[in-house]
Amino acid sequence: MVEHVLHSNEVFHAPAWLKEQANLHDFEGEVARSLANPDAFWGAWADRFEWSRPWNEVLEWKYPDHRWFVGGETNIVANALDRHADGPNRNKLALIWIGEDGNERKVTYGELRRLVSKFASGLRSLGVQKGDRVLIYMPLTLEGVISMLACARLGAIHSVVYAGMGVGALRDRILDAGAKIVIAGNMSIRRGKSVDLRSIVEQATEDLPLRHVIWFQRGVQSELRPRDVDFLELLDKSKPDVTPEPVDADHPLYILYTSGSTGKPKGVVHVHGGYMVGVSYHLRHFYDVKDNDVFWATSDIGWVVGHSYIVYGPLLEGVTSVFREGSPDWPDPGAIWSCVEKYGVNIMFTAPTAVRLFMKFGPDYVTKYDLSTLRLIAVAGEPLNPEAMRWAHKWLLDDGQRGFVADNWWQTELGAPAIGTPIVKPAIPGAAGVALPGVEAEVVDETGTATPRGKGGLLALKRPFPNMMRTIWGNHHRYEQYWTEIPGCYAAGDVASWDEDGYISVLGRSDDVLNVAGHRIGTADVESAMITHPSIAESAVIGVPDPIKGEAIKAFVVLRLGAEPSDEMKQSIIDVVRRELGPIATPSEVAFVDRLPKTRSGKIVRRLLKAQELGKDPGDLSTLED
Repeated sequence: MVEHVLHSNEVFHAPAWLKEQANLHDFEGEVARSLANPDAFWGAWADRFEWSRPWNEVLEWKYPDHRWFVGGETNIVANALDRHADGPNRNKLALIWIGEDGNERKVTYGELRRLVSKFASGLRSLGVQKGDRVLIYMPLTLEGVISMLACARLGAIHSVVYAGMGVGALRDRILDAGAKIVIAGNMSIRRGKSVDLRSIVEQATEDLPLRHVIWFQRGVQSELRPRDVDFLELLDKSKPDVTPEPVDADHPLYILYTSGSTGKPKGVVHVHGGYMVGVSYHLRHFYDVKDNDVFWATSDIGWVVGHSYIVYGPLLEGVTSVFREGSPDWPDPGAIWSCVEKYGVNIMFTAPTAVRLFMKFGPDYVTKYDLSTLRLIAVAGEPLNPEAMRWAHKWLLDDGQRGFVADNWWQTELGAPAIGTPIVKPAIPGAAGVALPGVEAEVVDETGTATPRGKGGLLALKRPFPNMMRTIWGNHHRYEQYWTEIPGCYAAGDVASWDEDGYISVLGRSDDVLNVAGHRIGTADVESAMITHPSIAESAVIGVPDPIKGEAIKAFVVLRLGAEPSDEMKQSIIDVVRRELGPIATPSEVAFVDRLPKTRSGKIVRRLLKAQELGKDPGDLSTLED
C-alpha cells in the first residue's frame, strides 16, 4: 500500500463572484445524476449537437468494450464548424494563431469552414476517403489545425505526430497506422531558430509505399519529388465543396500514439460521437467556458490536450481558441503574459512544468502585464506541486482575488478530465481533485478492493464514459489489458491516495513508486516537498538500490536563477525534506542538473534517470524532448 507522506492543511477557495457565475453550481447533484442514470445524463448533452441519424441506445457496455450513441450518425466537424458558420457565430473569431515573433493570424468560423472544406476537397482529389489514415507531422500552425479538421470532415482518420519526433518514431507510426498520405511541415520555429523537419520526414518515408507527401513549406522552398504535393497550392486550387461525411458515432476520429516504458507506442483511438460529447461537456462544466471567452491551451496539436482543447473542444462550443508556436519563455520570460494581456485570455490550460518555469524566472515578468481578464488557470499533465499552486495563486491571480487555480488529471486514453477541482469546491494543494460527473474513481489494491480513506493504492476507474478511448489501433488485446490488470476496473497506471472528502492525490506512475525500508512512497510527495526550498525550480527523484533500506532516494535538482550548487545547498535541501516529510522520505543523495529529461508535453521521464543510474535500457524514448 502506498503511503501519502505529504499533507497540507491549506485550502484555496475561488472568489465568491466566480462561484456565483459558474456554469455548474450544483456539483454534487450533477455527479449523482450522472451516475444514477448515465443514459439520460449523456443523452441530454448529446442532444445539443446535430446528428444525421439519431441513436437508438446511449451506451452499449459489454465489458471491457463500450460503445456510445449506438446507431447514431454524425460528424464532429459538422458540429465544430458548420453548426456555427451557418448561424450567428459565422463572423466570430474561431482561432488566433501567434508566432514567436509576434505575428498573428485570425480566422472566423465562416473563414475556417471555407479553408477546411477547400483542403478536404484537395485531399479528396488525392484519393483520401472515409476510413483512410492520414499522418500529420506539422508544426503548431493554422495549417496543422486545418489538416486535422479536413481529414475528419471526410471521415478519414488523422494521426498527428508531434513535429520534432525522430526518424524512427515517425516511421513506426506511419507503418502502424497504415497511412498512405503524410502531411508535413518542412520546418518549425523554436527560440528564434528554424528547426529542420524535412530531412526527418524524407528519411522516415524513404521506400514507404505512400501515395503522397503534402508539404507545408516555409522559408526555403525545396524541390518537390513526383509524389510530393505543395500544401498551399493544393489549398488554393481546391473548391470549398466538401460537406461533412456522415459517419457512425463510433467511427474513429483519430489515432494518437502514447509511449510506455516497454514495447512499441500504443495508438489510442478516439471516435466522433462519444469524444465530441465528453470533451465539450467538460469544457463547459469543468473549465467553465462562457460563450464569449478566449481560451488558451498552451499545448501542441501533437498531444491529446491540443486535440481536445486547442481544436475540437473550443470549436464545438463556439468560443475563441488561442495557440502559439514556439517556446513560452521566448523572446523573454514575459512573452506568454504579454499574449494574455493582448488577447484578453480568460482561461489558460497549462502544465505544471510550465508553472515551475514561470517560478524559476520570478514574478517580475508577470507583474508588468495586465492579467485582469484571466480568471481560471487549469493545470494537468503531472502532479501540481503545492508550491507551484501557491505561486500561481499569488502572482497570476492576485492572491486569488481574480480567479482560481484548478488542478485536474486525465490521460491520452481518456480524452478529457476525469478528476479535478471544480470552481465551486475548495482546492487542496497536492490533490488533483474529486471525480468529475460521469466518472466513478477509486483508489484500490491489486484485487480491485477500495483502500481505506487516507491510504494509498492504485488509481482505478469503475465505469466507462463517452470520451474514453475505444481501442488500441491494431491491438485490441492491449486495450483489454487496461480493464483486466485490476479486476473490474480501468487501471490508470498511477498510484494515488484519497481523503475522507473524496479528494484524490496522484502520487506518480505505478512504476515510479519508491520502496524505502518497507515504506512505499510516491515520487510526487518527495518532489513537492523539495520544491518548497526557495532555491529549487524543479526536482525529480528516483529509487536506487540500497543494501539496508532496499531503495534509497536520489534527487535531481534544477536550481532557480541566481542559486549556486554547493554542499551547503545539498544539506539545506535535505533538511527541508526532512522537516516536511520526516526521515523516511529524506534523499540520500542530491545531484544538481541543468535540466530534467522530459517528454515534449512536459512530463518528467524518471525512468530515463533511473536507467542511466543503473546502466539499463530505458525503453521507448520517442517522445523525449531532447
